Amino acid sequence: MRESASASSHRCGNRTKVDEIQTVATDDAIVMARRLAREEGLFAGASSGANVVAALRVAERPGPEATVVTMLCDSGLRYLSTDLYNQP
Repeated sequence: MRESASASSHRCGNRTKVDEIQTVATDDAIVMARRLAREEGLFAGASSGANVVAALRVAERPGPEATVVTMLCDSGLRYLSTDLYNQP
């Protein structure tokens, strides 16, 4: 199983602003990216799928008044010819 780091991006230049880095399985990220396209009309790549998976995990922690935010930082366009969106 391949894994992708997500939540607060592992490429963040200033790690003092990062609360946490989560590992998301690549397969879970791909499933979420496809779900975002199908159910929400958000055409994004696997890294965005990983961000949403991690955000949903984080959202389970705080109380009902809390707000959790993540960003979809890529487009699905460059993945059209890959397994991400080219399913049999």
